[in-house]
Amino acid sequence: MFHSPRPNVRDLVDPMAGGLIVSCQVQHDDPIYTPDMVVKMAEAAAWAGAVGIRANSPEQIRAIKEAVDLPVIGLWKVWHPDTDVFITPTMAEVDAIVEAGADIVALDCTFQTTHEGTRAADLLPRVRERHPETPVFADVSNAEEARLAVANGADIVAPTLYGYTAETAHIEGADYRMFAGFCRDLGDKAYVMMEGHLYTPEDAMKCVFLGAHAVVVGSAITRPHLTAKRFVDLLGGYRDNWRDAERASH
Repeated sequence: MFHSPRPNVRDLVDPMAGGLIVSCQVQHDDPIYTPDMVVKMAEAAAWAGAVGIRANSPEQIRAIKEAVDLPVIGLWKVWHPDTDVFITPTMAEVDAIVEAGADIVALDCTFQTTHEGTRAADLLPRVRERHPETPVFADVSNAEEARLAVANGADIVAPTLYGYTAETAHIEGADYRMFAGFCRDLGDKAYVMMEGHLYTPEDAMKCVFLGAHAVVVGSAITRPHLTAKRFVDLLGGYRDNWRDAERASH
C-alpha cells in the first residue's frame, strides 16, 4: 500500500482504504435540485458508511462540511463553449474551494486545452506551490496523463475523465485493464482511486480487487434521473443515448 510522505495526507487518506466515496453533486437545472439536496445526499452517504464525499462548488462544499464529519474532495465545475475542461479549470476556482473548506482539491489534469489557452495538466504544479498543505486529486483520462500528474505531485489519481475527452467520448463503460495498469505502475507513488462508470457494488469491488485504494461513485447513487435515463435508453432500443445527458454542460 502506498504511504504518502506527508503526514497530513496519510492521516486523511489512509482511513479511506477499501471504502466508498460518494459524489454528492446537483446542478440548478437538474430535476432533483433543491437548495439542501446535496446535504441530504451527504447525510445519506454518511449514514451508509461512506468514507468521504466529493462535492462541487464553494457553496455546496460549505453546506456539506457543516452537515457531515467526512473528508470532502472539492471541485468547481465551470463550463466554457470553447473547451472540454470544466473541473476546477483555473487557480481562481482552486482558491475558492480551498477557502470553502475542501480537505482535498480535485482538478482536471488531462492534456486538454483550457479556456485560457493553457494545458489543463499544467495547473497542478502551480496548485502544489500555492497550496502546499492541500492534497490534490488528479482527474485524468489515460495512463500518460496519470503518470505526469503523479510526477507533478498529485497525491491521488483517478481516471475520472475517461469518457469525457474528445479521444474517449465513445466509451460505454469503465476500462478495468487501463485501471489495473494505473495500480501496478503508480500504486507505490500515489493513492490510486477509481472514479467513473461504476454502477453496481460488484463494479466497485472489481476495482478494489485490482488495487484501488478507494472508489468514488456518483450517478449510480445520487442522480436518480440519470439512473432512470439508462433504463429508458435500453428499453427504447438505444435510440436516445443517456450519456448525452450525463455529459451535458450546465
